[in-house]
Amino acid sequence: MKIAVVGAGIAGLSCAEVLQAQGHVVEVFDKGRGAGGRMATRRVASAAGEIAFDHGAQYFTARDPAFAAMVERWRSEDVVAHWPSAGDDAWVGTPGMNAVVKAMAQRFDVHWNSRVETIRRVGAGWALDPLSDATFDAVVVAIPAEQAAVLLEAPDATMATAARACSSAPCWTAMVAFHQRVAIAADIVKQSGIIGWAARNSAKPGRGGPEAWVIQGSPQWSRDHLEDAQSDVVDALLAALAAEAIDPLPEPILRIGHRWRYARVAAGDAGALWNDAARIGAVGDWLLAPRVESAWLSGRKLAERIGAAHA
Repeated sequence: MKIAVVGAGIAGLSCAEVLQAQGHVVEVFDKGRGAGGRMATRRVASAAGEIAFDHGAQYFTARDPAFAAMVERWRSEDVVAHWPSAGDDAWVGTPGMNAVVKAMAQRFDVHWNSRVETIRRVGAGWALDPLSDATFDAVVVAIPAEQAAVLLEAPDATMATAARACSSAPCWTAMVAFHQRVAIAADIVKQSGIIGWAARNSAKPGRGGPEAWVIQGSPQWSRDHLEDAQSDVVDALLAALAAEAIDPLPEPILRIGHRWRYARVAAGDAGALWNDAARIGAVGDWLLAPRVESAWLSGRKLAERIGAAHA
């Protein structure tokens, strides 16, 4: 079949890899400018040189045997490395978290900057509006549940209902860099005051450059302050980080805020969704568990289901 995958995150690309191996013709579309999604890495030019921040997922684990084998392959390709500070089973992409998604995306000619607004029936196939006149035999939706619900409403209202039932907690994130080391002994701060997670990003494997911190607000605090001005949010998160330090924070040389409206999902247990009669499917961590590994497994589960139905 000719299959469109909407979303070039780890779930969509995992699904696309297996579908392509099965012999299907796969095209991948993503609204972003490049690989990353919630495994994003922000690189910013500064007077101190380029500074990188993993401002989405901070690390991932590999507990499923199939995913562990995949991670071992990435390790051999220098795409990932252990990060002991986050745990014995913690991995990060190198030189940034988005390295994993970038490596997966290289196997496809991904259509970046391609926002799909409607999935429309055309004869026995599907069109992705407003992108092109091309039609597809099947479509896989691989985006956050709240966004998937909108796209799935016309082709499969039942799937759309399932997507709407999976809500995600927001997360405000501050990215801050300094000329000097911050006076916090550990590289990680967890669940302290309004901080859900903070990490010395520059201490992760394969990183360099100036002292760089990513500070993520707790889910409830982020929800309470979702519409606050970015500068006010960064001020609050910096103050919370300062409370963890034994000396005053150095003057920041760079400070940026980012609001994730859909961060940590309250996931279901379906694994993946597939309507074989309509040839519409959905994948993502919202169908399994709020982990990078779960997103990868969800994509693989759907591809295997499609392969069994269309061998």
